[in-house]
Amino acid sequence: MNRIKNKLSENNKLLSIYYTAGFPQLQDTVPILESLQQNGVDMVEIGLPFSDPIADGPTIQQSSAAALQNGMTTTVLFDQLKDIRKTVSIPLILMGYFNPVLQYGVEEFCKKCNEIGIDGLILPDLPLEEYTLHYRPIFEKYMLSNIFLVTPQTPLARIKEIDSISNTFIYLVSSAGTTGTTRDISEAQQVYFKRISAMKLSKPVIVGFGIKDKASFNEATKHTHGAIIGSAFIKMLATKGLRGVTEFITALRKV
Repeated sequence: MNRIKNKLSENNKLLSIYYTAGFPQLQDTVPILESLQQNGVDMVEIGLPFSDPIADGPTIQQSSAAALQNGMTTTVLFDQLKDIRKTVSIPLILMGYFNPVLQYGVEEFCKKCNEIGIDGLILPDLPLEEYTLHYRPIFEKYMLSNIFLVTPQTPLARIKEIDSISNTFIYLVSSAGTTGTTRDISEAQQVYFKRISAMKLSKPVIVGFGIKDKASFNEATKHTHGAIIGSAFIKMLATKGLRGVTEFITALRKV
């Protein structure tokens, strides 16, 4: 069974962590990943830094700029991850923008992901129609899940279409805007999460954007299958680096 589907079948609220490859130091990518697994994280999204993001707030933008300055590239990331399945078994997703994938070559990129053991891709700027028309057979050939985003502005018909074409989970963007908001989960967001839950989609929904601590994780997962934390984790890495991972995850997991 696909590692993402296998993890989603477990009866708990899934914790996924996003971080930027090559940040804070170029060689931190694999040690952070191994530490996240050791500390009980369910799934990891590895960010491929890009110089012209559309969905990232200041924290992730700054980490991407630092990673690029450190020398991170698509080729470097693939080289860093080539033996990752010898030590890491949790689902791994690459998240980035379509431009670097296009530059690398879509089929070659997907083939490389398959060789490494990457389970899925999140490419916010790859339109559903373009994926369906041109790239779906390639993703399926290399057994990669393409994970689509749903926002508060996404029409119901579009959400159902995304549900029909998704094969693992749907990424629920918690609010309009970019990543990294410091606001708590609002009543309006809870209404939005509840509305999506009431649609009884066939695929699980995992919420991201604005989840920063245990309280917001608990609020965000009342009506979803799990949550993704990105900017708050990257802020921690910027100050404490690898040594801060255990404390950060322990605080999220404590009862």
